[in-house]
Amino acid sequence: MPSTPVTVAHSPEASTARTGILLMLLGMLMFSLNDVMGKWLVSTYSVGQVVFIRSIAALVVLAPFIWFNGPKKIVQVDQPWTQAARVILSTAEVFAFYFAVIYLPLADVMTYWLAAPIYVAAISPFILKEPVGWRRWSAIILGFVGVIIALEPSSQALTPQAVISIFGSIAFAFMLLLGRTLRSTPDTTLVFWQIIGAGLAGLAWICFEWTPVTMRDLLLLGLLGIVAMLAHVLVNRALKLADAATVAPLQYTLLFWAILFGWMVFGDVPRMSMLVGSGFIIASGLFIFFREQQLKRQGRMKQPAEAVVAGSGDGA
Repeated sequence: MPSTPVTVAHSPEASTARTGILLMLLGMLMFSLNDVMGKWLVSTYSVGQVVFIRSIAALVVLAPFIWFNGPKKIVQVDQPWTQAARVILSTAEVFAFYFAVIYLPLADVMTYWLAAPIYVAAISPFILKEPVGWRRWSAIILGFVGVIIALEPSSQALTPQAVISIFGSIAFAFMLLLGRTLRSTPDTTLVFWQIIGAGLAGLAWICFEWTPVTMRDLLLLGLLGIVAMLAHVLVNRALKLADAATVAPLQYTLLFWAILFGWMVFGDVPRMSMLVGSGFIIASGLFIFFREQQLKRQGRMKQPAEAVVAGSGDGA
């Protein structure tokens, strides 16, 4: 008797991919909730205070993973100077993010951070010696046009807060770029040192500025670190269950949540220039990603294309 064929819709691979998609969407929602709570808390407490307490909470969550993988792997790292540079960049990125959201709508800040993959594509030929053809250069230029549109460069709109956002997103891009040279380093090790770097910077900050914390806000600050760690766990799991080409584009749902939560929680109405600019940035980022996936399949890229999650970025 011939066996019954298994349809694609009910195959184990399709089921696994659907699970990966759901986990990625949930991870993006968790990142967005983390950003909303962060914006809420930095209106009362200093950036350093918020970063320090959330780092402590994140370390508590990360501790079992460190123990399971072996504490020795945390201190025995390859390319220590590259690791240190990545920690410095990740610390600068998270501080820039929280400074930016104090003054700017979440959707605006998220738009600038979503441009990070475009910066990576533009910088990689000069640092990693990765060839970039005319198609991706065209997409890169399109992405930069989107950033300029979103910025509304004028004496009234080009504020220090917008400049800080651009600085933070560029730091995030360089952090991602260095991550490409540290592929042999376990994710737990990378995240651990990012948390330590941000936590130490926050500790130095609170030595000069400290606001008494209510019990409710202390719980929220702790939850901030837990939610961010959970978001990273969900995203990493999604990338293991489904192909990056399937789940990586879902990172752009961050902008949807930023617009929705910004309007619901903070009363922010998105600017037309931000919406138009973000459209250019998303189109550029998607083209670059899928083009790199195509080159990877053809064996024309030394470094495989990877998913980039733009959010508060530091994983702490």
